[in-house]
Amino acid sequence: MKFESQLLKGVAPVVVLEILSRGQMYGYELSQAIEQRSGDILTLGKGTLYPLLYNLEAKKLIEGKWEEAESGRKRRYYSITSRGKGQLAEQKAQLMELHNGLNLIFSGVFVPA
Repeated sequence: MKFESQLLKGVAPVVVLEILSRGQMYGYELSQAIEQRSGDILTLGKGTLYPLLYNLEAKKLIEGKWEEAESGRKRRYYSITSRGKGQLAEQKAQLMELHNGLNLIFSGVFVPA
């Protein structure tokens, strides 16, 4: 199942931060890792991924640096910053709460406040 773009837009930054928390990657590699690790449920095309990377870099959550690959081709590798790690931890906690709340709603269990 592919997700509606608006739904994915809200989750995409935390997904990128999570993948980059495991090591630096260049854009295409990152896109492939997201697809693979999500079981082909989440996909970020170039038109979504690169503006997102630029935005995360502007917020200093990730940093990019140009490196020459073994092929001799230059690639921009992205890695998460310490600020990004803090943001990732906050967003993961929020997503887990959201997940728990949705599970309660979808299971039909009512938990009074």
